Amino acid sequence: MIKRNPLWGKESGGVRAVAIKRNPLRGMLLVCHLLALAALLCLPSAAAAQPQIALLKYGGGGDWYANPTSLPNLIAFCNADQQMGLNPTPATVDVGSAELFNYPFVHMTGHGNVVFSDAEAQNLRNYLIAGGFLHIDDNYGLREFVVPQMKKVFPELDFVELPFSHPIYHQKYQFPNGLPKIHEHDNLPPKGYGLVWEGRLVCFFTWECDLGDGWEDQDVHNDSQATRQKALRMGSNIVRYVFGE
Repeated sequence: MIKRNPLWGKESGGVRAVAIKRNPLRGMLLVCHLLALAALLCLPSAAAAQPQIALLKYGGGGDWYANPTSLPNLIAFCNADQQMGLNPTPATVDVGSAELFNYPFVHMTGHGNVVFSDAEAQNLRNYLIAGGFLHIDDNYGLREFVVPQMKKVFPELDFVELPFSHPIYHQKYQFPNGLPKIHEHDNLPPKGYGLVWEGRLVCFFTWECDLGDGWEDQDVHNDSQATRQKALRMGSNIVRYVFGE
């Protein structure tokens, strides 16, 4: 292409080298414009600079896409209540995708079956060890499927119940008794379990609580404003805990 286009000349200097020889001032201005353009292109846009939360897409037939209004509402609450500056639109990411590493906080939900391939389990493990965070919210019926799959991710770890003194319950909002009860499910007390890798909480599993339902639009489940506020405040604690580490 260089030989076919005489504007660029035969040398790497191309048209800029020729221009400088003809008119030094013109050449200097051209170089300045090019440098300014390069700097502008390298600057991230405001949207790109915003941290983004992602929804985890997984196989097995379970409804990974449940509660479609929950994450946008949680993000809006975090931005309005605590000025977190999160991207208002959550992403969707496959568990086996390299794109997983673009998101510091990944949320997983559903009611049914979950299957991770060996490659997907390894990818999720690498992501969590590298500094990522996974919040699993049991939308009712997820536990029996997701716990064995997370064992594929961390065969050496078991979920442990977090004490009520854990910092995740004590960010801006105080939850001295742990997770709030949002939906009845089996009428058991809500539990918060964690996978801890080398002293760091990498996965938080909320069970018998259903925070995601509480984050949804009010007319989806007809939850009271007080119930929705408890869910959103606890959710913001989780987000604040992750981004404040």
